[in-house]
Amino acid sequence: MGKRYKDALKTFDRGRNYPMAEALKLVQDNARAKFDETIEVHFRLGIDPRHSDQQVRTTVMLPHGTGKTIRILAFVEEGQEEATLAAGADIIGSDEVINQIRNEGWLEFDATIATPPMMRKVGPIARILGPRGLMPNPKAGTVVPPDDIPRVLSELKAGRVEFRNDRTGNLHIPVGKASFTPDQLQENLQALVDAVQAAKPESQKGAYVRRMVLTSTMGPGVRVESTVN
Repeated sequence: MGKRYKDALKTFDRGRNYPMAEALKLVQDNARAKFDETIEVHFRLGIDPRHSDQQVRTTVMLPHGTGKTIRILAFVEEGQEEATLAAGADIIGSDEVINQIRNEGWLEFDATIATPPMMRKVGPIARILGPRGLMPNPKAGTVVPPDDIPRVLSELKAGRVEFRNDRTGNLHIPVGKASFTPDQLQENLQALVDAVQAAKPESQKGAYVRRMVLTSTMGPGVRVESTVN
């Protein structure tokens, strides 16, 4: 632990659950790195991730975005490239790009979309994209017909975030940047809390959210009072 981290620990009680606004202020005040730190929320869920009917995966539109410039890779059919780039895509998933991902592990992008016919080409690199949350998926709204591409690109650029539980039943989701206003962070966080609540599996029993923690890139975690049942 560095001195800045140890000093941050002195500003709050690690065993206490703070109201949302107070927790955000503590995390934001302690984000003192020389770069604009990302603020994230982490949910410890009461799901059993071994069961397919207890997976949590959905998307949410953050009212104020993530504060990050999103680079989008689009897998589209021949003849759709120019229109897709004009609509906001940064990279076209050509055969050359697919080979670069497969052979070199190239992953300099933040999101992917694909048209249904292109999924046969994306399949061979699923083992690379999937574990990193970069695989196009119909449930996440990233496998779409050509007519929907401009809308999806616009939403991704504006702050649409996909989240899914990891193998231990946790969620890790960006809320925004330390430079955001308190109101912007709180509105983004409330949107995430609402989305997590809406994604609760019907088969899940007992406490759904067991713990909710806010943290910045370089700062300690602050527990938050959860309103999710």
